[in-house]
This record gives sequence, C-alpha cells and structure tokens, in this order.
Amino acid sequence: MGVRLQRLVVLAGWLALVPVSARAETALSLVEAVQPSGQAVDLAQAATQITGVRVEGEGEGLRLVLDANGALAEPTTSVVGNALVAEIANAVLALPEGESFEQFGPAEGIALVSVTSEPGNRVRVAITGSDGPPAVAVNAGAGGLVLGIAPGVALASGENDVIRLGVTGAGDEGYNPTRTSTATRTDTPLRYVPQSVQVIPRAVIEDRGVTELDRALETAGSVVSAGGRGTSVFGPGFLIRGFPIRGAIFRDGISTFSLAPLSTNDVEQVEILRGPASVLFGQGEPGGILNLVSKQPLGEPFYSVGATVGSFSTFGGNTDLTGPLTEDGSVRYRLNLSYENVGSFRDFVDGERLLVSPTLTWDIGPDTSINFFSQYARDRETIDEGIPFTADGPVDVPRSRFVGEDFGEFSQDQFTLGYRLNHDLNEDWSLRHATQYLQYSPRRFWPAYDFFDETTGDIDRTEYFAGGNYRRLFTNAEAVGRFSTGSVNHQVLVGVEYRNVLEQPEFQFSNFYTPINVFNPVYTGIPYAIEPEFFRDDTISTWGFYAQDQIEVLPNLKFLAGIRYDVASQFRTTQDLGDPREDFTQTDSAFSPRLGVVYQPIEPVSLYASYTRSFSPSFGASLNADGSNFDPETGQQFEVGAKVDISDRLSLNLALFDLRRQNVRTPDLTNPRLSVQTGEVTSRGIELNLGGEILPGWNITSSYTFLDATVTRDNRPAVQGNRVANAPDNQFSLWSTYEIQEGDLQGLGFGLGLFYLSDRAGDLRNTFTLPSYFRTDAALFYRRDNWRAQLNVENLFNINYFTASDEFQFANPGAPFTVTARVAVEF
Repeated sequence: MGVRLQRLVVLAGWLALVPVSARAETALSLVEAVQPSGQAVDLAQAATQITGVRVEGEGEGLRLVLDANGALAEPTTSVVGNALVAEIANAVLALPEGESFEQFGPAEGIALVSVTSEPGNRVRVAITGSDGPPAVAVNAGAGGLVLGIAPGVALASGENDVIRLGVTGAGDEGYNPTRTSTATRTDTPLRYVPQSVQVIPRAVIEDRGVTELDRALETAGSVVSAGGRGTSVFGPGFLIRGFPIRGAIFRDGISTFSLAPLSTNDVEQVEILRGPASVLFGQGEPGGILNLVSKQPLGEPFYSVGATVGSFSTFGGNTDLTGPLTEDGSVRYRLNLSYENVGSFRDFVDGERLLVSPTLTWDIGPDTSINFFSQYARDRETIDEGIPFTADGPVDVPRSRFVGEDFGEFSQDQFTLGYRLNHDLNEDWSLRHATQYLQYSPRRFWPAYDFFDETTGDIDRTEYFAGGNYRRLFTNAEAVGRFSTGSVNHQVLVGVEYRNVLEQPEFQFSNFYTPINVFNPVYTGIPYAIEPEFFRDDTISTWGFYAQDQIEVLPNLKFLAGIRYDVASQFRTTQDLGDPREDFTQTDSAFSPRLGVVYQPIEPVSLYASYTRSFSPSFGASLNADGSNFDPETGQQFEVGAKVDISDRLSLNLALFDLRRQNVRTPDLTNPRLSVQTGEVTSRGIELNLGGEILPGWNITSSYTFLDATVTRDNRPAVQGNRVANAPDNQFSLWSTYEIQEGDLQGLGFGLGLFYLSDRAGDLRNTFTLPSYFRTDAALFYRRDNWRAQLNVENLFNINYFTASDEFQFANPGAPFTVTARVAVEF
C-alpha cells in the first residue's frame, strides 16, 4: 500500500522521587508509534526498513526518533550491564550513513545511544547509563504505556519485570500539534484535512500567560475580536474570516454557549476550523467554529497549584488535580479549580470569575469507557462600552475614561453536566454516544449608550436590563468504522443528533437615564428600578443526520465526502407588558454537503481543495411583509491550500479561500420597518500559518492573513461595497519563545510577541475607522524541576490602540503596559 511513516520515539530524562508529572505522561514516552489514521499494524509483512535515526533534546532528557517505511513491532526489553536494551523484531536498518548509529553523551547521565542491526531481521536499541542502567517508571494509562527514564539510577535485583515498552499515540507536540478531531470528528492528522485548521496548544496558552479565550485567540490567523463583552445576546464576540461566530463555539465537539468571557484554565487546546462546518456541527455561521478541548483525566497522579498577580490589582489562583482512583487505573479523575479577581485600567471597572470543572473517566471494560464531565462558572464584571468615535477618530479623552456607571454589571451563573460513552465493537467499528445539559442565568443591568452628540460630548443613555433563564440539551449517537473496497480504504462516520434550546429572557429598555458628558463625566451612582417590560419564551428543536467518508484511493491521494440533513423547528412567543402573547412558528430544513481532496506529491507536502456549505435559520419572530418566514441564510466556500511539514516539529500551512454568506436581510427601501433577503457578504483571502520548534528550545507560532471582506449586495447604496465591521485587511501575529537547554542557566527562557492589525471599519456604514496598531508583548520564565515562575508583559511600548467597536460608534481601548507574574508548582 505504498510508503507509510511510523516514528519510534525513545525519551530519556531525569525523574524526581515523586509521582510522574503530567509532563512526563505526555512527553516522557519511551516508545511512541504514530501511524496514519486507519492503518493497522501488520506484523506479518516484510521486514520494515528504518531509514533515519535522530537524537533530539527534550527538556532535561532526549528523544530518539526512528523513521521507518512501515509499521514497527512492539519492542521487547532487557538490562545488559549499564544498558537498557530494546529489540525490534521484523525490522532492518537502511541508513544513508551506514549500518549502525551511535551518539556518545547525548544527555547528562546517558553515556551512549546506539542503534544496530542484528541477525534475523532485528534492530537493537541500547541506552547506556553513565553510572548504571536507567531505571524505568511505567504508567499503564488508557492511551498506552508511558515510561520515564532516570539515567544513572541502578536497578535493584528482581526489578527487570517492571521494564516494559508500549506503543502510544500520545505525545507532547509543543507548538506543533499534528492531529485534530474537530475537522472530521475522527482522530485525523491535520495534513489529511482538506480545510484550514489551526490548533492553539496548551504550551502557547501557558507561555503567554493568558486565561481568557479572546486573549488565547490572538495568535490565530483570521480571528479577531468583535466586542460586545457582557452586552451581546450572542456571547463573546469573534469574527472568523470576517463573519461572526454566533452559536459556533463548541466544547469537545458539543455545542456550548455563554454570555460571559470563556476561561481557558480547564482547556488543553483550542481548535479553529475555518469555513462552513454545518456538515458535522449543524446550523451556524459560515466563518467557522471554535472547539475547546478539555483537560482529561490522566493515568498517573499529577497535582499543580499556581498563583497570579498583575497590574491594576489583578490576582488569582488555580489548581489542577488528576490521577487514578483505583489500583488498576480503570477509574481516573481530574479537577480544575480557579478564581480570578480582574482589575482594569478603565476607571471603576473590575470583575471576578470562579470556575469548578470536574471530570471522571471509567474504563468499564477493555472495549468500553465512559467519561462524566461537569462545569460550574460564576462570572461578574462591570459593563463597559468603551469610548465614542467620530469620523475623525476617537474623542480626545484618556483611555481610562469610563462613561458608564459603576453599578452597571454583568453577572452569570452557568452549569454544565454530561457524559460520553465509547464502545469498540471490534478492531474496525466503534460506537459513540454523548449527552450534555447546559443551563445559564445571565443578568445585564446598565445605562446603555443610545446616542453620542459630537458637538457637546453628551451621551444619551437608556435604562437597560436583560435577564432570564436559558437551558440547552444536546445528545447524539455515532458509529465509526473502517473497511476496504478492493484497494480503496474507507473510514466512515454516521450519526444522528438532537438539540433542544429553551430560552426565557426578559428585557427593559424604554426609559431614559441621565445623560453623561464624555469630556466632563458626572456619575450619578443611582441604580434604577428593575421593571421588565418585554418577554420571550422560545423553544428551538433541531434534528441532524450526517454521514462522512474519508477515502484513501492511494497512500498519497485521499478524498473526503460528507452530507448532513437538518430540520430546525422554532416555537416562539413574545409579550409586551400588559398585552397578550404573540405566537410564532417556523420550520426549516437544509442539506449541507462537503467535498475535499488531499494529494501528497511528496511525503511532507499535502495539497488540498474543498467545497463546503452552511445554513443558519432566521429568527422565528421576524417575518416578511406578507407574514411569511424568512429563508435561512446560507454560506458556501471554495478553498485550496498546502500543508507542509518542514520538519517533524515545524509545519507551514497556506490557504486561499472564497467565502460568501447569502440570503442576508437588508432594509426594504419602500418600507424601512421591513426587510428583504437580497444581501450578500463576500470574504476572500489568503492565510499563512507557521508553528512548531525551529531548533531545540526555540518555539514559534505565527500567522498572516490578507482579507477582503465586503458587502457585495445590499439595497442601501451607502452600504453596497462597504468593508465588514471589525475585519482588518491585514493581520499578523508572532509568538516565539526560547529556553536555554543546558548549563547553569538551563530552564531560563524568553518570549516575544508581535501583533498587528490594519485599520478596520468601525461599523457596516463605514462612518468611522478603528486605527491600525502594532503591539509588542514579552515574557521571561524559569523552569526547574517541578516548578515554574514567569513574568508576562503586555503592550511593552505602551501604545494606544482599540480592539473592537459596535454599531453605536463606541470602541473598546486596549490595555496599556501591563505586567503579570505567575508561579506554579507541580507535584
């Protein structure tokens, strides 16, 4: 079946006399075999050729990488003198430099690493300790065996039986994650996905010292903030490729929602799938989706405690606890706790967040496991709508100027509970089932900005309140299988999904509140009475049926085909205080196709092309002039690109796309109170992403996006051809760290961040413009044994800039020079 690549990774490193840390679980894998998805190990095949051997630094230890042209058998081990010896059956060396490999003194405590051919198609790997054979710590986790090696620690008599080697797909990939389940709902290498996907790994989140999703996404190409913090009914505001992502945030592949900013304290990585994603994720906007991958229970005890303090009276703490609850490791837990008290450079603005996130995994049997998860989040923060703009730019006031009231507040309690069940029917087929219940109760109470008088500086304000209860239920069932039709290999996914959303909001917005002057603010400090006057009671039910086939025609030619059918039903009621309720019903259905192809002219290069569609039902209480429902908005995208593995730890991705949202509602020029679906918004662009390890200890993640996002059809002449609000034409980000690998300063590291956004239209009418900015961040950190200290600086040169704007000519200023210090201990 052609060339297949498998890497055998041998890692040797010092172990402290404490339980193996989470880093050891993911990074200190003695043997790691990584295979293309869907390809099984066949030990009866002809002897596998090992074509390359490399020794790479890995923290305080090393990695031995063996490149092979096929699957490698699981090694057997023994101790000979001061050496730990692993023998690989059914393999031969075919190295360009000769028939053996040797490297002396590659790490402290390791005298020699050698790889040689033995009679009978066997390859011998020997790791020789300086003072004795390496001791091996074994972790029989769910993902395979994870081993750490302590150089120079002699084995006692009778300990040979604890030395084992195992095959695992897990590994600490640092700044260059190579696999994702978001794009296909299967464990698929990124190089085989015919669509733009970017992963922000935990390493980047920790090195940058960020704890909120919006900050974590600053290193993602084509993703920008769209404002609305605490004020938007759609939650955290982001644009992907110029389009909002309302309702397109997922957690472990399940739709989630929050009006509060989202924490990353219990998140392992963030995955961004760009472009329409309805084929697997249902109704949504065409720009793409965000998937937050949760931290999962580990098979080895690990405990982490951290504390943070920063500018503007910001402080917080977090704990991360995980490990087995049973002797055999079949039941494992993880508990993330965090509290943050967030200050601000803005006058009278502050906030706090509490997060409790427990999860439990139970291996019921060798073929069945279930994961129970839950999360409780409590958020509170002052609502701040920013600084007013004119056509000439921001008004001339200090960036700390706050023109709200300190009693204006957003708060929310949110609770999530669910489970995921996995069962392997056999080696080729498995079943999956998940259910999640989510409930949140937001409260938004503040004098909302209504009108800004540029001549006098007065801001008219309205007594605004929004509250209510929101509940969401998700459940699905999927089957994943592998089979062949002749020489063609298939990996299929079929599933059914049900979602039920119940929303019971209440609003208050009719009474005027005392105006305030932006140049000479006089705060009243007087809260107004909460007297809701408008109510909704909505139920939205959606059924989705989907199928996908990942087809391998040749080892270097793969196709992806998928189709989904959705039926979305809305029953909504609205009521003004004192009036009878009005009922609205609407049912929409749509097919969402997806097609893609990946071709590899050579092993490290993947060229791809794809076509995808999305749909988003219109709001059920909005009607045409004749009383009929509006059609769903649709999106479609054509994309081509290339994914290049520059090395095993450094990748470059290029994407070119044409993305359109159609059936957009625009005002009816004959009656401005009505709308017609004649609008279209088009986004075209180029994305370039680079991520990984350039040299041992030197990591980088960088993105550049050129974007042309414009209104291509609209009834309003003043809007036709305008730029999309908050979408920059050019966006660039770079975050890079270097950690000294040896010597007296080993563990000392430095970080540098560069973030550029070109000017952006402030609103759809393009009446004002947010200026471009170039921000510089920096970091200094030190790792030693089981603790880490770091200092992060945001906006090193204290520039003035604005992050996002709203349609009322107000924009949010970015933070000035900000310092955050953090200390964390693992044990």
